[in-house]
Amino acid sequence: MKNTINNKSGFTLLEIIIVIIIVGVLASLALPKFFQTVEFSKSTEALSTVGTLRQALERCYLQLDPSTYVGCIITNLDVANPSYPGNPSSIFTYSIAAQTATGYVITAARSGVPPFPAGSIIVTQATAGVTRTGTGSFVGIK
Repeated sequence: MKNTINNKSGFTLLEIIIVIIIVGVLASLALPKFFQTVEFSKSTEALSTVGTLRQALERCYLQLDPSTYVGCIITNLDVANPSYPGNPSSIFTYSIAAQTATGYVITAARSGVPPFPAGSIIVTQATAGVTRTGTGSFVGIK
């Protein structure tokens, strides 16, 4: 007959501490990449809205005589201002600047809300064509 009174099962304190350390190391490796991926995916909102603003600017350009982008400001375009005060669904602030007869610059700026750093997406229309660049957390956006 076996003596079952002294048979103790369970985890020792050392084993539990080792598991906690391993989980902590794995989380510290995975969470920054996760947050970066989430923040980069938010750029789809900005790119979609910038596309809408570009189309509105082209319509404004064609309606003015002579054709120019000067005077096509975000408040008088035929689309709703996506960054009006109090819009809870917009995480970007949009602006149109550097307007000339043949070009403009649209900026979608993201304020830095921890743990996400600030950044912006900049679309430039010039005679040579359209370029898209990013700053902050949107560096490398294509």
